Amino acid sequence: MATLLHLDSSLNGDDTSVSREVTRAFRETWEEQHPGGTVVYRDLAASPLPHLTAGPYYAAFTPAGEHTPEQRADYALRDELARELETADAVLIGAPMYNFAIASTLKAWLDHVIIAGRNAYTENSPLRGKPVVVVTSRGGSYAPGTPQEGNDFAEPHLRHVFGTALGMEVDIIVPELTLARTNPAMAGLIDAADASRAKAHEDARAKAKALAARLAA
Repeated sequence: MATLLHLDSSLNGDDTSVSREVTRAFRETWEEQHPGGTVVYRDLAASPLPHLTAGPYYAAFTPAGEHTPEQRADYALRDELARELETADAVLIGAPMYNFAIASTLKAWLDHVIIAGRNAYTENSPLRGKPVVVVTSRGGSYAPGTPQEGNDFAEPHLRHVFGTALGMEVDIIVPELTLARTNPAMAGLIDAADASRAKAHEDARAKAKALAARLAA
């Protein structure tokens, strides 16, 4: 059975986070299709990773068999996280937008798992073609024609990192206007927000079913 790596990075809890709500819909559908499968889960907000420092960064440029004891210790976490990503059959990530970009906790995870020559910027990457579904929610809208058009630095970044650097197959779900029900200035956008949220749930369930069927074939 397939293994799903599931990451959440929303600062909000399960009862208030739209990205967690949508990733949960995907995961529950996935588990229905894979009752004997495995889900590896990391809540990057509840258990944040340390920021990447020089020791772990440069240890990746020395072959593992030549590591000093200090380098082995430095590289251990990066290796663990990279292996989780590389051995998963599919990846699910909740990546809400904060200040026009992704959460620093998700960026820290990316800094650890992106290892040039091992899984990034190489034709031999074990991640090449691996499916990743990203739920990138945002409080407003950054669609073409809106006042914030061009100010979304989350989705382009994620597409480049996962698609170009890591060679993965990227699918993105965007529930937007998530602040409409709590921000009085956005009251006129509640219907649009609800529609976007419902579509995100529908897309998540559909993508989970399709991906489960594909991996089981």
